[in-house]
Amino acid sequence: MSPKDVSSGTARAKGWLTPGRVVVGVLVVLVIVFICVNTNKVTIRVLIPEVTMPLWFALLAMFLIGLGCGGYLFRRRGK
Repeated sequence: MSPKDVSSGTARAKGWLTPGRVVVGVLVVLVIVFICVNTNKVTIRVLIPEVTMPLWFALLAMFLIGLGCGGYLFRRRGK
């Protein structure tokens, strides 16, 4: 019996709809709702200058930056 034939005995979800992806999808929807309901203008200090912009734009920018950083750090590397 080769090592490839041995199963670990753990049941994993197969296909594209896994529990982890469902949780991430729900979190993304909650973030989008949170961004949409915060539409006031805010003043943000970016190092030295102060920038006035809608809060939803600042939240969306931070979400996209976090998404990019997370994707870069946790991407799967092919062997």
